[in-house]
Amino acid sequence: MSRRANGEGSLWKRSDGRWAGAVYAATNHGGRKRVTVYGKTREQARQKLTALQRELDRGVRVPEEKWSVRQYLEHWLTHVVKPHRAPKTYQGYELIVRLHIVPQLGRKRLNTLSVPDVRQLVGSLEESGMSTRGVQQVHAVLRNALQSAMRDELVMRNVAKLVQVKTPRYDVGHGLSVEQARTLMRESKGDRLHALYVLAVYLGLRRGELLGLRWSNVDLNQEFLVVTHTLQRVDGDLIFKAPKTRSSRRTIPLPAPCVDALKSHRVKQGEERLKAGPRWCDEDMVFSTTIGTPMEPDNLSRSWYEARKVLGEPAPRFHDMRHTCVSLLLAEGAPPHVVQQIVGHSAIDVTMTIYAHASLDEKREALNRLGRRLG
Repeated sequence: MSRRANGEGSLWKRSDGRWAGAVYAATNHGGRKRVTVYGKTREQARQKLTALQRELDRGVRVPEEKWSVRQYLEHWLTHVVKPHRAPKTYQGYELIVRLHIVPQLGRKRLNTLSVPDVRQLVGSLEESGMSTRGVQQVHAVLRNALQSAMRDELVMRNVAKLVQVKTPRYDVGHGLSVEQARTLMRESKGDRLHALYVLAVYLGLRRGELLGLRWSNVDLNQEFLVVTHTLQRVDGDLIFKAPKTRSSRRTIPLPAPCVDALKSHRVKQGEERLKAGPRWCDEDMVFSTTIGTPMEPDNLSRSWYEARKVLGEPAPRFHDMRHTCVSLLLAEGAPPHVVQQIVGHSAIDVTMTIYAHASLDEKREALNRLGRRLG
């Protein structure tokens, strides 16, 4: 075998039968270290060594720190995710790391984590019965963490990106029909949250946006409201937070039914305030408890379970009212970009693919129009 040039690396067969290849490379701290790759055959080791050399020629530095996967994930959650992401996002990431990634990959060295390691994690999650969406979320968290490690030059490549996971098939709900929406508006008039249901159907506001709404965000004279905060329960605490995306912070005109419902709601809230007396907490909430404090999101869900009984089966979810708003606006001919801005979607493809749907009657009418056009 001919002698390889200095810096080109070398190949040899180990005593255990495997082949190894090594090359000296610059580290992310300015030093140099010997990097070794392994393969079952000489050709496999050569290919790995060639790929490594290609990365080094691109200027990629070899990590010098000896992090375990667990150590880095804990560092990433504390110093990257927590300061820059929403509390609910951090909570979800931390749960996924603790329950699904660390138990299987936590002890492995970060800079030697391999594609087979990630593939084995994905396979074990699938075998455990985790949903396709759940597996996709675990994979996404690991991929994001490794991308951060790559930017910090702690790993040379993001091995999670090289592992494909199945894409879930979303079961798109149909929301409420026009008749169901009318029934809800009519039958819920005696409900103290009637105005909340009206806003949910007409404006497509999210649950947290409705519960985070303050009277200072509502102008009944000019007939508009501004979404500035959402209310969420995180780690046992109710917190107000800014909307997740810029498009979620939005100004929405109020149609007449919403104005009427809010005016009536304010009168009833005033009666609750008088009844509560000194126990009333004036936090300016549009939708509050009977003593003025912010509403618990789970309590809203329980109220919705009672209100939706008039709609029959299958019982719609609260989120289906948002779906209803999008679908009915599109059915009425509203431009998709206008609908997107009303409901605060981050991208118009969300408006068109996840929420928009065509009923059987709408499909039939479209085909009938085509038939009439063709004579």
